[in-house]
Amino acid sequence: MRKIIVPVLAAITFFSACSDKNTFKIEGQIEHPAQQKVFLLEADSTNVRVIDSVQLSEQNKFVFKKSTPFANLYKIKNGDQEFDLIAENGNDIDFKTDLADPNHNYTVTGSGDSEKIKAYNRISNIYTVKNTKLANQYQAEAGAKGVNQDSVLKKYLPSFEKNMADLSNEILNFVDKNKNSLAGFYAAMALDQMKYEKELVAYADGLGDKFKGNQAVEQFKKHMALLKPVSVGHVAPDFSIPGIDGKTIKLSDYKGKYVMLDFWASWCVPCRKENPNVVKLYQQYHPKGLNIVGISLDENKDAWQKAVNDDHLTWAHGSELQNFNGPVVQRYQVQAIPSNFILDPNGNIVAKNITGNDLAAFFAKTFK
Repeated sequence: MRKIIVPVLAAITFFSACSDKNTFKIEGQIEHPAQQKVFLLEADSTNVRVIDSVQLSEQNKFVFKKSTPFANLYKIKNGDQEFDLIAENGNDIDFKTDLADPNHNYTVTGSGDSEKIKAYNRISNIYTVKNTKLANQYQAEAGAKGVNQDSVLKKYLPSFEKNMADLSNEILNFVDKNKNSLAGFYAAMALDQMKYEKELVAYADGLGDKFKGNQAVEQFKKHMALLKPVSVGHVAPDFSIPGIDGKTIKLSDYKGKYVMLDFWASWCVPCRKENPNVVKLYQQYHPKGLNIVGISLDENKDAWQKAVNDDHLTWAHGSELQNFNGPVVQRYQVQAIPSNFILDPNGNIVAKNITGNDLAAFFAKTFK
């Protein structure tokens, strides 16, 4: 009898161990909860969704036990508060928080990546507090009777932009130090893709097979692979596009010249606000060799023509009149406007998506 029982117990132990490796467990406690129900949320490539919920015990404790095909970002939610975790099968995570704490601190053990995403959130929260304070000060001043809101905005905008630049530098440092952590990936996703495209393309190239199976990572890598051929340092793809005057515009006609491809539309408010700056720079640097090709995402030719006339845009203009679905727009992976590509005489993309003072500074340096 003993010889039969021992193998059975061993088998039970073996299969229990295997089962644990195929799941992860989160044991938690929430003091002063906002409600008695706790939710577990899971991130995918496009959003965050609820995948489970449990009632808190009398001791305000809860347990989630789930299986995942890959390491992924999860959130514990109670009331309006959410807490980030990174979990993979085999993790035994312990989570504690007190919702009476105004700083929303929490402790998490059993997952190294969870502690790292928590460290990143601390960095992000510092700048959230700074920008919230600035926003409140701006609103208080801008809301005063007889105040010029534009002048108030000019006063606070440099501080806000500095905060965002400082945050981005902190994120880049965090990502560099956590290349082998999924926390580094989720931090990188907080960067402005248009402004930090070069860094994100390089980061995607370095990922290799890290975090294999994670849908968000795979989607990011595919997107960066599409962006890479039209990123800084690459030769701009040739194209032909119908001109506003009925003649065909070919990029190859500008070989040997500096040219800026300016993607815009009559209905795009930021584009129309930027146009006076581009007009000024064109007048200043066209005699020194600057050319511009405006590529409109309009679908209505009359609206496009009117905007060209109203904004005094005297350079070449083309459009496929297909919004974001035009072949040239898609070839250049334009997903937001205004967007621009500056090409040197060899057709290389030397700058991308710079506007305002940054664009003026670039041209001043290029045509000095």
